[in-house]
Amino acid sequence: MNLNFFQFVPFFRTILFLFTAGSLHAEQIAEDSSLSIQTVRFLSLTDYSVQIVLLGVILMGMGCGLMGGFVVTRKLSLFGDTLSHAVLPGVAVGFIFSQSKNSFSILMGAMIAGFLGVFLISLIKKTTKVRLDSALGLVLSGFYAVGICLLTRIQKMEFGNQSGIDRYLFGQITGLSTADVLGMGISCVLILLLTFLLYKEMLVTGFDPGFARSVGIPVDLLQYILWMLLAFSVITSLQVVGVILVSALLIIPAATASIITQRMKSLLFWSAGLGILAGIVGTYLSFLGNRLPTGPLIILTSTSFFIITLFLHFRNGLLFKWIRSRGKEQKIAIENTLKAIYQELENHNFSEDTITLGNLAKRRRINMPEAHKEVKNLVKKNLAFLLLKKNQTLPNEDILSLTPEGWSEACRIVRNHRLWELYLTNEVHYAPDHVHEDAEKIEHILGDTTVRKIERILSNPRRDPHGKLIPSQQDIEQGFIEKKVIRTV
Repeated sequence: MNLNFFQFVPFFRTILFLFTAGSLHAEQIAEDSSLSIQTVRFLSLTDYSVQIVLLGVILMGMGCGLMGGFVVTRKLSLFGDTLSHAVLPGVAVGFIFSQSKNSFSILMGAMIAGFLGVFLISLIKKTTKVRLDSALGLVLSGFYAVGICLLTRIQKMEFGNQSGIDRYLFGQITGLSTADVLGMGISCVLILLLTFLLYKEMLVTGFDPGFARSVGIPVDLLQYILWMLLAFSVITSLQVVGVILVSALLIIPAATASIITQRMKSLLFWSAGLGILAGIVGTYLSFLGNRLPTGPLIILTSTSFFIITLFLHFRNGLLFKWIRSRGKEQKIAIENTLKAIYQELENHNFSEDTITLGNLAKRRRINMPEAHKEVKNLVKKNLAFLLLKKNQTLPNEDILSLTPEGWSEACRIVRNHRLWELYLTNEVHYAPDHVHEDAEKIEHILGDTTVRKIERILSNPRRDPHGKLIPSQQDIEQGFIEKKVIRTV
């Protein structure tokens, strides 16, 4: 489930909105009071308004989280953003038809507008050469402009002054009613039914529509069902966060879950859980704050979860990836240094057990400060030690010797390198002068089990394609011939 940049376009636009217009229109759920009093009121759940709001944001977080899992994995994030804006004229038309904030009329109007937007996107894509992203942009901007015009017109009607219909733009959680929560509940139940009853079908159609059609799965029907439930999720969430921010509820929890896991079931579970948690925490912060809007706070909380996960998730977080990559780089550098020491000793037929730092630097093609740094790492890990200088005025004549552990590691990495060269030459039929670079990469990741298999395939060879000796397992296990390790003081 790879994510691309365009899936996060609505996400970045949401962040921009949160720091500009969100706080001017959205509303909080409580007046300012002391922190302790507000916390007790919130946790005790004695206020009916708090009960309604919490139930609403829990249902909203679960529904949008589950739908977001399907949307993000199908790479339809921009589609969700388009649908959230396309329903605005339907909201306005539904209000004009009922001349009140009738939830059913607004729901039906928004659904019709949403499906009309989907139809236009499909029509543009099939009948013209316009790309899908361009079609989405056309429908998003066009429908949103129509919606704004209708909202402006509503305000000039006789019943417009008591409508509050503009709150569908930015959300007004203080106006959340029992009917709104009931709509969220129905939407959530339908989404749960889709997830449990059609999970396998939705999984197949999302990742391989061609195979799904070949086995008789009604791909188009399931797509329409998904769009319908997506419309339900968007519409029932408008009262809380508004048209502009509702797409963030679909994208951010699912994007966060995709960092945590790559399994679809786990992703849906995490996405729903993060959506619920963001709703509760955002509502709590709004309840405590002074003039802090609830909807934007929910989105900011969800965004905070995403940023924390992005950097601090143990397996996929950027920070831990960087730490692991640094560790791998250091490990490779140490192994390359040990291999260079082995090769330098080999050049003298192992008649000596020490080399100079100058010779090591030449072998590694590095300068003396870099050579000193590499040797320092070896000494720190008890893989080598420095002896007395032969000449105090020549630092490149410092003498280096391997410890038994260092010799074992040097033999292991050289064996991996030369066995792989021989394997490519004998089994894959590479030319002997073309195997070195590949062996340079693979030598650091070959495990003992793989090495033993290669040895059996090659009948325990003793020479590589260039005629050089391959260290045996006995060389590695015995370590450096300790009677030759003489520290001269």
